[in-house]
Amino acid sequence: MNLKLENKTALVTGSTAGIGFAIARSLAAEGTRVIVNGRTEARVSESISSIRRSHPNARLEPFVANLANAEAAIEIARRFPSVDILVNNLGVYEPKPFEQISDDDWHAIIETNFMSGVRLSRHYLSRMKAANWGRIIFISSESAMNIPVEMIHCGVTKTMQVALARGLAETTVGTAVTVNSVLAGPTRSEGVEKFLIDMARTKNVAPGEIEKEFFHTARPGSLLQRFATTDEVAALVTFVASPLSSATNGAALRVEGGIVRSIF
Repeated sequence: MNLKLENKTALVTGSTAGIGFAIARSLAAEGTRVIVNGRTEARVSESISSIRRSHPNARLEPFVANLANAEAAIEIARRFPSVDILVNNLGVYEPKPFEQISDDDWHAIIETNFMSGVRLSRHYLSRMKAANWGRIIFISSESAMNIPVEMIHCGVTKTMQVALARGLAETTVGTAVTVNSVLAGPTRSEGVEKFLIDMARTKNVAPGEIEKEFFHTARPGSLLQRFATTDEVAALVTFVASPLSSATNGAALRVEGGIVRSIF
């Protein structure tokens, strides 16, 4: 299927690892010009080289900065004043008991997971409307609906993203601009891979046993009963970023393995 993304430019925040990297690679494979973002020169360069190994003709632009910072948002808007596709993927998580989550912890996670997307959307949305085409996608989580007790502050920011995406979509009436959120489930990222290996080593079992135990105890409602791959999440995001998804707007789209049980 031709997703008609060849003449588009996409900014994927936090795209040097995990879901963000998979999204950047998937968009690049479709011919999209992709701005690859990370916090260090080394990670950005490594990611660009990795994408080019599988897609030698990929059109990639580096942007090294922590987009949780307001100054970085101003700089990227100056360097790339217009994009066709904005994927707000930047995010962090930290397991912590609620009583121990300080004001500084709340501020830090909101700046990264939520305000980074607010600032970039504020800049690019008006330009998309003026061009009468654009895609803004927030990479949220099933934690937006199933707030995890072990990291309530993270879950709250994911709910905030879904609410923001829906609110912004309401401003696009009658245009060819769409704003959606994607609710990812447990996904086999670098961090998860390390967790599985470390836990397997500690318990002297195979990593597959740790994965099986996780879904038996922590996510028993999963229909998938395994971690999704980053490519599985990226496939949905790439379609939503394309012109073929023109009738999908204001939606919270799930790629979480059936953990969320409500049908709406």
